[in-house]
Amino acid sequence: MLTDEQLLKYSRQIMLPQIDIDGQQKLIDSHVIVLGLGGLGSPVAMYLATSGIGEITLIDDDKVDLSNLQRQIIHNMSSQGQEKVESAKSKLLELNPKLKVNVINQRLNERSLGDVIKNVSGVADCCDNFETRFMLNRQCYQYGVPLISGAAIRWEGQLTTFMMDDNSPCYRCLYEEDSFTDQTCAQNGVVGPVVGVVGSMQALEVIKVITGAGKPAVGLLTLYDGLDNIFSQIKYQKKTNCCVCG
Repeated sequence: MLTDEQLLKYSRQIMLPQIDIDGQQKLIDSHVIVLGLGGLGSPVAMYLATSGIGEITLIDDDKVDLSNLQRQIIHNMSSQGQEKVESAKSKLLELNPKLKVNVINQRLNERSLGDVIKNVSGVADCCDNFETRFMLNRQCYQYGVPLISGAAIRWEGQLTTFMMDDNSPCYRCLYEEDSFTDQTCAQNGVVGPVVGVVGSMQALEVIKVITGAGKPAVGLLTLYDGLDNIFSQIKYQKKTNCCVCG
């Protein structure tokens, strides 16, 4: 049951009929993984913390660098040299002292990632390499955990959601594992607010998935062109011969 403090703090969400008290309770009872505490993971983690998510596990093996601060808004100047997960944890607890925050400061292999994933409400994929994305996809499908995937580079961003059930596509239905090479912000550049737009949309998708509000972006790839301020969408379907979910 929500406390008086929670009813006041989350009143602007609770008044929405799609969330209401039941939805807010679902958020408080949920556990979400944020994998990657960079440009995408920053707004995702902060918005989830302030929305009332009860438990968040942060996964990242990197440290804060000066070049990160142009877009990774969960960190600040005094965070330089700190582990990103510890810097992010401090910020989240400032935003929500009642939040339970777990940190994993290492790059997980497939087995250890599965051990972390199997009991959570959802995973926000905020990483920057395809090897990890495909591994996340396999583990989330194995345990039936929703995966909310975002990406951004230069002026462009994209977002989609995978529910990981028998009727909807997975990440492998959308992308072939050998079709892409990693493109990093260090190599190609990125405009800070673009990752903010995509990360905010990811956080919104997580909230929708957990509360059941609205329609998540399942089978729908949203593309954002920040240079010309254009949103477009591409529909995609489950592949019957998919090596993960087919």
